[in-house]
Amino acid sequence: MTSDGWTDDLASAGWALAYSGKVRDLYRSKERPGEVLMVASDRVSAFDHVLEPGIPGKGELLTRLSLWWFDRLEGTPNHLVSDPATAGGAAGLIPDAVAGRAMLVRTLEMFPIECVVRGYLAGSGWTEYQASGSVCGIGLPAGLAFGDRLPHPIFTPAFKAPMGEHDENITFERAVELVGREAAEALRAMSVDIYTRAAAIAEERGLILADTKFEFGADAAPGNSGTADTITLADEVLTSDSSRYWDAAAWARGDRKDSFDKQVVRNWLSAHWNGDGAPPRLPDDIVELTAARYRELIERLTA
Repeated sequence: MTSDGWTDDLASAGWALAYSGKVRDLYRSKERPGEVLMVASDRVSAFDHVLEPGIPGKGELLTRLSLWWFDRLEGTPNHLVSDPATAGGAAGLIPDAVAGRAMLVRTLEMFPIECVVRGYLAGSGWTEYQASGSVCGIGLPAGLAFGDRLPHPIFTPAFKAPMGEHDENITFERAVELVGREAAEALRAMSVDIYTRAAAIAEERGLILADTKFEFGADAAPGNSGTADTITLADEVLTSDSSRYWDAAAWARGDRKDSFDKQVVRNWLSAHWNGDGAPPRLPDDIVELTAARYRELIERLTA
């Protein structure tokens, strides 16, 4: 995985590339130990492949939306060193080359699971339900259709697979084996709480938050909420890349597949690629439509 064109500019400012993922690059500086510059690129991935071209403006939109949600999740510890938008905040510490698409965050010991919460039946949860009547070991009522609202939000964790492999949906008991019961129960409670609060905010804006995933880490920094190893919300939060949003009016009419994310890309790729070899280049109209969906979501949420 290669980084985008700002690496040289960041190097001149003292930031060295530490990791390049499907969408985000992480940079470290000797001048700021214990902190990481997390940069959201315009890259887009589907089916574990990074595609060409990227989605213009995507990184800035993801960062802006994460910061908007962090600001509304009062009481939930997060990894921001400070909000770039505040007076004296992190904006002055972020190089111009990545301004608007970067967050300065604390280093955490990340938990090896993704904390997925589902309020509606879709995605891999729908596939699993069709086969077994359950999702991650949680039994659900019979006769549910795609996109139906669940009786209550469910916590369906996934094990973080190595780069290039699929994440694995796991049961809660498997999560306990991976992180310990106390941490697993805390992660479940925090995840469901954040989802419930966010879903209510989205509903006020005519949107349905069908499902989302969170990532957490353990933060042992002195003075953080007065405790050591505080579980801390990290990475992006409630963005188009980590969440499935639907238009509430469309959902009520039975349209449950037109989500505000990269589903347009997935649909096109499924119709034009069998999974062998390198994926084809995305056509301009698909890129433009995907960018428009990302923009529409943030405009509706933050207006």
